[in-house]
Amino acid sequence: MGSNLDHIYPVFDKMLPREAKEELLGQRGAVIWMYGLSGSGKSTLANLLERRLHEQGKMVKVLDGDNVRSGLNSNLGFSDEDRLENIRRVAEVAKLFADSGIVTVTSFITPNNELRALAREVIGDEDLLEVYVKASFETCAERDPKGLYAKVKAGEVKQFTGKDSAFEEPTRPDLTIDTEALSEDEALEQLLSVVFATIDQKIS
Repeated sequence: MGSNLDHIYPVFDKMLPREAKEELLGQRGAVIWMYGLSGSGKSTLANLLERRLHEQGKMVKVLDGDNVRSGLNSNLGFSDEDRLENIRRVAEVAKLFADSGIVTVTSFITPNNELRALAREVIGDEDLLEVYVKASFETCAERDPKGLYAKVKAGEVKQFTGKDSAFEEPTRPDLTIDTEALSEDEALEQLLSVVFATIDQKIS
């Protein structure tokens, strides 16, 4: 029996090239992949980064974990297999945006190096900036912006990253932002300096 790909015939060579879209936007597409524990500050930084880049005339799209799971990935749970598929789909979407010349900022827990390697494999080294937003489980539990840690403590949430499901320290982030050591403004400025350097390098 043939595979599901037997009757698929990609026509990428007939489509408008990426360079034409980047020229139209006056920018180079890239993916800023931000990850860390729930409550580490990923979403806050992603939204601040989006606004700052927008102010600088950049076309930006944020892909947030909760938003994506309420739509595109609403059929996925939190098993190892579903987490893998969640990241695979998001990486493919982020790649599509980058190929259209858009600076794409993602905010996903991405709890282990296997998942981070998968995102890098799909997106490619040239387009990916991997940013670890670092904060301890204890600090994130104190912040608890979504009330999730309280639900975990009450036994209402299972397979929670950092407790029931492990979070693996990264081995090769391009940037680590310690939100316990930095203020929100300091964290954003550190992120911006690397992002602008990355975007400028890609354009030149």
